Amino acid sequence: MLKAFIKYSFVPLLMAAATLAHAAQLSTDARSAIPYGLQQLVVIDYQAMQNSAAAMELRHRVMPPQLKEFAQALQNSGLNENNAVDVLAFALFRTSTSGDNLDTVGIAQGQFDVQNIVANFEREKIKPTVLRSYDIYPLGNSGMVLCFVDPSTMVFGGPGAVKRALNARDGYTPSLLSNKTMMSDMQNVQNEDLWSILDAKGTQTMMKQVLGQAGSVANFSSVREHLQSSWYYMAFEHGVHFDLTISTGDPFAAATMASLMTAAIMVRKMSSTPAEAQALGDTTVSSNSGQLSIHFAASDEAFSSLLQSSMFKSMVH
Repeated sequence: MLKAFIKYSFVPLLMAAATLAHAAQLSTDARSAIPYGLQQLVVIDYQAMQNSAAAMELRHRVMPPQLKEFAQALQNSGLNENNAVDVLAFALFRTSTSGDNLDTVGIAQGQFDVQNIVANFEREKIKPTVLRSYDIYPLGNSGMVLCFVDPSTMVFGGPGAVKRALNARDGYTPSLLSNKTMMSDMQNVQNEDLWSILDAKGTQTMMKQVLGQAGSVANFSSVREHLQSSWYYMAFEHGVHFDLTISTGDPFAAATMASLMTAAIMVRKMSSTPAEAQALGDTTVSSNSGQLSIHFAASDEAFSSLLQSSMFKSMVH
């Protein structure tokens, strides 16, 4: 179950953050650089993560080599991301209006010394690719590129993803700002320090994998199309908390999904270790007014034990 949440909650597990004093809100300028066909958006208060031992341990265990190379390349360019980046977002989006091909773009908000960073690029004889008024710089051997759209907003990712983001920002293609469903869902969680929104396709795929064998039963097939969208947030201030809400628009569909989730938890507990059983026992499922709610809470100590478990290691292998 948690394996699917990890897969579809990639940023919390790549760069896990803490819920403390700030809220990870995206500026209008940053939102305009996210393409319209958004499947999932995850937003983090990057500075708050420094204050949570649990969040830092999670980040250390699951941060992939590609992002480590990216962070090192940023440091080599003169940018200290631990100090300069305030909010970090990752957007998983469709590359066309038809089809399911996906791409990912990252957006960082902060106060960037663009002049000094560009000077470092020039000293290293790193030449940019030019797109209209934008200079797009390669980042070492990471395969990623970055572009400062202004002194407080940086777009990064693969070359194709960054170009699509810049085209959306300049109005050549539709952006998130015109996606009414996702913009509305954002209102439910945008004041949290780590939050995410998923569209119908992302929600349906996530829940199919979360349910595992339980997702193969006829009941799931009958309610799958009712899964309209979802949103969640994670908090690390007093232990670890995870709250997910799925909108179905149908009380019967929400109740059916709650029953399937409860069954999946019971099945998993039968073959789990004590730490894993404790984590599953700390997960509650309920439904109300067409919405399915899933809540997980654990102490820092219990969460640390879960990170040591074979279940968690297999999830992030």
